[in-house]
Amino acid sequence: MGHVRDLPSSAEEIPEAVKGEKWAQLGVNVEADFEPLYVIPKDKKKIVKELKDALKDATELILATDEDREGESISWHLLQILKPKVPIKRMVFHEITREAIRDALTHCRDIDNRVVQAQETRRILDRLVGYTLSPLLWKKIAWGLSAGRVQSVAVRLLVRRERERRAFRQGSYWDLKATLEKSKISFDAKLVTVGNVKVANGSDFDENTGQITAGRRVLLLNEEQARALLARIQNKPWTVGNIEERPVTRKPSPPFTTSTLQQEANRKLRLGARETMRIAQSLYERGFITYMRTDSVHLSEQAITAARSCVQELYGSEYLSPQPRKYTTKSKGAQEAHEAIRPAGSTFRTPQQTGLDGIDFRLYDLIWKRTVASQMADSRQTHVTVLTQVEDAGFRSSGKRIDFPGFLRAYVEGSDDPNAALEDQEVILPALKVGDKPNCKDVEAVGHETQPPARYTEASLVKMLESEGVGRPSTYASIIGTIVDRGYAKLIANALIPTFTAFAVTTLLETHFPDLVDTGFTSRMEQTLDEIATGEAKWLPYLQKFYTGETGLATQVKEQESQIDAKVARTVVLENITAKVCIGKYGAYLESENEEGQVKASIPQDLTPADLDPEKVEFLLKQKTEGPEKLGLHPDTGEPIYVLIGNYGPYVQLGDVSETNKKPKRSSLPKGTDKDSVTVDMAVSLLTLPRLLGTHPDTGAKVQANLGMYGPYVVHDQGKVGKDYRSIKVPDDVLTITLDRALELLSQPKAVRGSKSTTPLKELGAHPESGELINVYDGRYGPYVKHGDINASLAKDESLENFTLQKALDLLAAKEAAGGGKSSKSKKSTKTTAAKSETAEKKTTTAKKTTAAKSETAAKKTTAAKSETAAKKTTAKKATTATASKKKTE
Repeated sequence: MGHVRDLPSSAEEIPEAVKGEKWAQLGVNVEADFEPLYVIPKDKKKIVKELKDALKDATELILATDEDREGESISWHLLQILKPKVPIKRMVFHEITREAIRDALTHCRDIDNRVVQAQETRRILDRLVGYTLSPLLWKKIAWGLSAGRVQSVAVRLLVRRERERRAFRQGSYWDLKATLEKSKISFDAKLVTVGNVKVANGSDFDENTGQITAGRRVLLLNEEQARALLARIQNKPWTVGNIEERPVTRKPSPPFTTSTLQQEANRKLRLGARETMRIAQSLYERGFITYMRTDSVHLSEQAITAARSCVQELYGSEYLSPQPRKYTTKSKGAQEAHEAIRPAGSTFRTPQQTGLDGIDFRLYDLIWKRTVASQMADSRQTHVTVLTQVEDAGFRSSGKRIDFPGFLRAYVEGSDDPNAALEDQEVILPALKVGDKPNCKDVEAVGHETQPPARYTEASLVKMLESEGVGRPSTYASIIGTIVDRGYAKLIANALIPTFTAFAVTTLLETHFPDLVDTGFTSRMEQTLDEIATGEAKWLPYLQKFYTGETGLATQVKEQESQIDAKVARTVVLENITAKVCIGKYGAYLESENEEGQVKASIPQDLTPADLDPEKVEFLLKQKTEGPEKLGLHPDTGEPIYVLIGNYGPYVQLGDVSETNKKPKRSSLPKGTDKDSVTVDMAVSLLTLPRLLGTHPDTGAKVQANLGMYGPYVVHDQGKVGKDYRSIKVPDDVLTITLDRALELLSQPKAVRGSKSTTPLKELGAHPESGELINVYDGRYGPYVKHGDINASLAKDESLENFTLQKALDLLAAKEAAGGGKSSKSKKSTKTTAAKSETAEKKTTTAKKTTAAKSETAAKKTTAAKSETAAKKTTAKKATTATASKKKTE
């Protein structure tokens, strides 16, 4: 249920008694010692009434909310609302097992008011930052933007990395690579010196110049020099000059915390932070793992014993660490739960014993392996370096021998298969000694180019935020979600790419409010909030200094607002770009001056700041002033074919726009196709889309192939009955796919957008009326069953192994009776008003406590997993009142 009381999220929630107060919309009476205004949201009034009614006949009240800071706060709020006259207990537990719950009932405590105060201070602080800065961004840059205490720092990290990529200058260098052989064992050798001078490699270059860093004494080889050296050493004898063996011991990583689980799930399973937390929440609620919001790496004695038993049984005593490993949390801010994320219970079920399937199984498997590996023996390895000389050129070969795998038998970071990873990690060199003369089987000159700094992934951003002490790991998932949802970044191929809007907002904050986007300042703020939780700091003096002091936020905003020029704030300055990049109502655009006056051209949405170069700017402006680039003439009609770049990327167009031809035939280029590689033949083929492949043998309806926003697809179009779509994946091609292949794709289970696989988790049987197979699938929000257009989610506590066809039919019937088909959803969506949208946001947000309860800002309420995104977007645009504006602030 999440929070049952919160600061008002809209004007309609403000009580009549205080509606006229100037601080009412802020929800915090700053002049009355920052007194918060708490209200019970409409969607929580029903549950509050149920609790009050239940309390009438109760002899005791046990508050068993989560054991973290938010959970402690919810218990306190319940106490204020319910006003119980019976004995009260605060019960905490970190796993939902029979043993843990019974034990927790015998060890109840009082509510920790210091933790409650710390949570309240954070909530007030986030409200002050969001509601004070966001309106400034609306006035100066664009309506609907938001700022947040941690969110804005995270966005700045993305922008800084993108600036580094823009400033990057590529360098090139050459070296030699040889394949040597000794005792019929081949091994590689790489050129490292010539005449005892180190040969330059990528680490020797200055990223800002593309040249060798000043002061480096290295030899930079170009292609000509590398090939000359290659010719000089051909057929010359090779001699082993030195061999170095270095023993290395590796210790296992500690068990998972929230942030390390998010990082590893992103690397290994390609899960986003929000998705990881959703699955982990489900595993916790079903009793498979311990509480998943924790900063601690500590394991209880019970957990250590369970892990060591697993090692003993599965790998043998030689794989056990000599003594139990006890991990301690270094971070002072480790304040959530008091144990790492691990399998629940006093004995650990192996992944195969859980009955889990799909992504649930894979995440549990990850947690189980990491926990068990933490109690295993060290891995012992030997690193071998061999230096070989030919003429005056020195080559190096590196080998690695795993003498004892230890914990690597169970867990290898970044790898999904420990056994395969062990093989990959070993690099075996033949038995060599100084003076040996290996044979040279091959040697080649190899060219290299330096690469720009890698963009942040969700995993690397989480790691950076944690290492800098910014925010708390339990909030990272919702923060990243908000950054993407609010249009500050795009998640493409697992990389977080900041938008032009992110550049504009970050520049404004850096210029006028530098402390608020400084990682050091934000980290110190986080430490102070932790000190409030432990009683080392007082909350009121801190809030007063932060907000109303001489350098407080409110004071700064008043002073800076008049100094911020909106036109300047909306302009993004990029090096080497003569045209201005501006933020407009409908996105970023270019602005330039020529002889005829001012020229404006939209920037395609998929073009990122790092990739906007002078050539692309010239093309976009030229397309605007001179018209599109002519590719050739259509062989049948004689009409010109153009290649253009629009808001959604490059496309081809047949003919000119005119009074008689206002909408010429157009077709997008397939994803990954460069506009310069388009030929007339390719364009003609694309302009035939949609291709009619034939008719469906069962319905007689047409089957087509086409390109859409999400890529190529086939569609079975039955008119009023509906359309059935399937994506076309490589090696199939939208331009060549046949009817038979399309029918094969259409016969496969439909993938739900956001789901991991079309493979059913469980096959239940045929529907008694339609005969259509009823299966359980793994969707974005958990397991669900499907029949026709109706999807019905399984209950959170529903066991997959005990889920039957009859249960599925009952679920589907209930969903259909409630109007769960696609048509009813779309009708409801179009009727939704701005007010209804706000209510829906609140309902979905608070129902999903796992993501929303920890939000740094109230805007994260729009990240609720089941929110009807389209309805919210259309209604949000209509919300022009101060009420709607305030709602979007946080």
